[in-house]
Amino acid sequence: MSVDTAVPAGDYIHYVQFDVPAAALERAWEADVRTEGEVGWVDLLSALACRYGGDWSQYRSADLDAIAAEMECGQSAAEAGKYFSYYREAYGAVLDGLLGDFSEQQTDDAGNTVWQYKYGLKAFCPIAKGFSYSESDDFGASRSYGYKRRHLGHDMMGLTGTPIVAVESGTVAMLGWNQYGGWRVGIRSDDGRRYWYYAHLRQDRPYAAGLAEGQRVTAGDVIGYMGRTGYSATENVSNIVTPHLHIGLELIFDESQFESDNEIWVNLYPLMQLLAKHTCETVRAEDGEYTRRYAFEEGTG
Repeated sequence: MSVDTAVPAGDYIHYVQFDVPAAALERAWEADVRTEGEVGWVDLLSALACRYGGDWSQYRSADLDAIAAEMECGQSAAEAGKYFSYYREAYGAVLDGLLGDFSEQQTDDAGNTVWQYKYGLKAFCPIAKGFSYSESDDFGASRSYGYKRRHLGHDMMGLTGTPIVAVESGTVAMLGWNQYGGWRVGIRSDDGRRYWYYAHLRQDRPYAAGLAEGQRVTAGDVIGYMGRTGYSATENVSNIVTPHLHIGLELIFDESQFESDNEIWVNLYPLMQLLAKHTCETVRAEDGEYTRRYAFEEGTG
């Protein structure tokens, strides 16, 4: 689909193909952090997408570095081409809010808990620190349970009971059972443009204690536990063969797109490779519940 088709005249975005490779995401993120936001990673990636005509198979790190150098010298990324505004809005819907200022508790050399300010990734890998998992680029793969369809998420294989944390801060918009996804939870980002969907959670005790619709969660909070529920019209049944987290990201440019026949889901595989660099440490209580070890706050404080 062309950019012109993706955004009908005077309308909101109807289509996004987010296929920025993990290597480009990481290099753009590094440029942003190195310059403390002077070279914005979303602007940088959007400018490079213009140069490539959206074809990321052409990606070369030298091309990204050249644009970053131009931006450091004061050149506006918006000069990259007429489709810059489209890519900036589309890529921004995926990436805005995932990088920025935050403060995180740490333990210093004396064993004291102290707050440390950082600028960088403030979104987390959904798998808690220290828990193993495997993944592959499975977006768009065929699924046949119920009816033939494309897989519109990303599967992260692991062990039942692995703590699942919120990638991003937001509000719990949905909580409950679904025939396909089993026990699942949906979290809407604070800017309203991202809907994070976590499915196939654990049988019997799928969610973190006290989690409820309408509740605000902070990035890195434990929200549930990996399982294999779903593929059943009967509630609380584990019919999935391999325990895994199905995580999906829906982009919302207009409220009419949410829970409609015109939803926009994007491939999370490259982003999950980047988020693996920022994991949340958890601790287990006597009742088996996990919670984050260190407090976390967004902003400059």
